[in-house]
Amino acid sequence: MLDLNLQVWTEFLKQNWLVIVIALVVLFLILNLVKTVVKWALVLVIAAFIIVYSGISLKDIGDAVGAVKEQAVDISKTEALNMMKKEASEAKLNRNPDGTFTITTPNLEVSGSEGADKVKVMFHGVSLGEWKVSDTLEAFIQEAKRNSQ
Repeated sequence: MLDLNLQVWTEFLKQNWLVIVIALVVLFLILNLVKTVVKWALVLVIAAFIIVYSGISLKDIGDAVGAVKEQAVDISKTEALNMMKKEASEAKLNRNPDGTFTITTPNLEVSGSEGADKVKVMFHGVSLGEWKVSDTLEAFIQEAKRNSQ
C-alpha cells in the first residue's frame, strides 16, 4: 500500500512539477511581500487551486482519512482484545446500584449492563465505542466477577 502511494505521488509530481514550482514561487512572494490577513487568504486560495488542479477531491481526502481511521480502530481493537487476555487476572468488577458494572484493569475499562449484548470499551483512556459481547469479552467479564468475589 505504501508503494502505491509513493508511485501516485511520484507520478503526480512528474506530471505537475511546473504548476507546483510556480505555486511555490508565488506563495514565497506572497509570504514575503504581503504582511496582512490577505496573505493567508491568498495562501489558502493557492493551496485549494493546487488540490483542485491535482484532481484530488475532498471526497478522496475524506475517504483516505476514513480508511486510516478504520485501520487504527481495528488495530486498537486487536490490541485491546489481547490486553483483555493478558490482564484478565487483574480485572476488578464494580457493580453500580443502577444495575450497570465497570471492569477496570491498568489499561482497560469495560462498562455495561448485566445481561446486555453490548459493552463500552476504553483502551488507555480512549473510547473504542460499543462492542458486541464476544466470547473473549464474556470470558473477561467472568474472570473479573471471579476476581471481585
